[in-house]
Amino acid sequence: MGNADYAKILDDISEFIDGDISVLDEDREKVSRDASLFYIKPEIVVYPKHKDDISKLLAYVSGEKDKKIDLSIAMRAAGTCMTGGSLCKSIVVDATRYMNKVVSVDEISARVEPGVYYRDFEKETLKKGWIMPSYPASRELSAMGGIVSNNSGGEKTLVYGKTEKYVKSLDIIFANGEKDTIRPLNIYELQVKMKEATESGRIHKEVYNLITENIDEIETARPSVSKNSSGYLLWNVLNKETREFDMTKLIVGSQGTLACVSEATITGVKPKSHSRMLVMFLPTTKKLGEIIPRMLLHNPETFESYDDHTFKIALKFFKDIAKRMGGTAFNLAFQFIPEFWMLITGGVPKLILMAEFTGDSEEEVETKIKNAYEDLKSFNYPLKRAHSEKDSQKYWTFRRESFNLLRSKLKGYRTAPTIDDIIVHPKDLPEFLPRLDKIFAKYDKDLVYTIAGHMGDANFHIIPLIDIHKDGIIEVLHNLMDEVFGLVFEYKGSMSAEHNDGLLRTAYLPKMFSPEMIRIFEKTKNIFDPKGILNPMKKVGYDKSIAWKFVDKK
Repeated sequence: MGNADYAKILDDISEFIDGDISVLDEDREKVSRDASLFYIKPEIVVYPKHKDDISKLLAYVSGEKDKKIDLSIAMRAAGTCMTGGSLCKSIVVDATRYMNKVVSVDEISARVEPGVYYRDFEKETLKKGWIMPSYPASRELSAMGGIVSNNSGGEKTLVYGKTEKYVKSLDIIFANGEKDTIRPLNIYELQVKMKEATESGRIHKEVYNLITENIDEIETARPSVSKNSSGYLLWNVLNKETREFDMTKLIVGSQGTLACVSEATITGVKPKSHSRMLVMFLPTTKKLGEIIPRMLLHNPETFESYDDHTFKIALKFFKDIAKRMGGTAFNLAFQFIPEFWMLITGGVPKLILMAEFTGDSEEEVETKIKNAYEDLKSFNYPLKRAHSEKDSQKYWTFRRESFNLLRSKLKGYRTAPTIDDIIVHPKDLPEFLPRLDKIFAKYDKDLVYTIAGHMGDANFHIIPLIDIHKDGIIEVLHNLMDEVFGLVFEYKGSMSAEHNDGLLRTAYLPKMFSPEMIRIFEKTKNIFDPKGILNPMKKVGYDKSIAWKFVDKK
């Protein structure tokens, strides 16, 4: 593959792009990082005004690839990915400048462009009385393109499911520049589609054949945990009972490696008007396997957790957390008098569980939380019922702000998302968590960490803080990932419930899936993108030594 002449490419694409094109160092720098460990500086940044810009750019790059010119394209939205998902050394297409509109909103669906920030999207849907409940923790920073591309989930996923459930259709652009709208098709519609003399017709036919010819292998590979964003989600495309064929299920979560999304039609749910929290303080995780199913019997809308590390950090930075809550340390301390008494008499709990119950009236919520309290008190662990939504908020603040404060206070340390999204089965937690603790005990001198998680799904977000300049730290991270992922796979879990693979985890896919399933993933990529144009180095085709060459040490 020949080297690209980017001066010529800049001249060429300037002829047909209506949006902006930049080779300025400051613009290239802005898209060279995301929330991951990695740094890749592209040669050109394109800010498309509309889907035709993307279509023409892809058609051009496809033609250049025929001439053996080494070009590639990565779509980018808000850049909050923790795996290097939008980083590309060639051309980055940034949708946030112009393709950032909520096109339309009705009573329960909306059409949205990829560059729209979720926070702005939700403002519009709330005017109609609904939300998309699969928003991630980075809801104030993330954009809809990334949410769709990663198949995001978050605190409400326990009840409402992930983003794939809320995508009704996608306007996409294939690697050759051809545009199409994909949506669920019944068997008759699929037969018509597969006969089309178009790129879309070919791809539908080849994906259908790939799935039906390998249906047993694909079904066997389906992760048994409640959430997964690793690999290509082929097991979700063909419904064997209804024979419905829904290729949105494959594009969602594919990190822009199969097609570019130019618009999405999203649906959602009407949120409950009242909520309150039940908090449980566990001195040990021994009974966790009994507590989780018991709590879930009462149908909490969210069931979250944080560990003793997080709690200690929150206490250490108590004044700072009070400021984040808009009060004083004295006022916040007054709110936490029962918890402080518990610390004095029983010590720091190993795990804090937060179950939030919602309803359409205060009476409904009170009944739910009372029943759960009466049921759970038989475990003889400290239980606290929040008296109001404001009372619940202090626990959310502890969970959300402790790590951010730790990161800001430890000078010379930076976040190292690596094992940030593991998931196992809740029933396995009493065995799994002590073994996880033993792994971390080996690395106490090299990193600082906290554990927070979606307890109802047994999905944990563990983000170490490291000194990136310390000798041997990259090897430490490699060893940590090897050990933790090995443990996760032993318990039939996934290395990514929500955050996806990207540069970070793609090389570990052969440890999670069979060799035959990896070949099926490669065939999937080749069906959509035979020339290797779309977002290379993610999902298929490289080893971990390549990705770690891009570690950002600044």
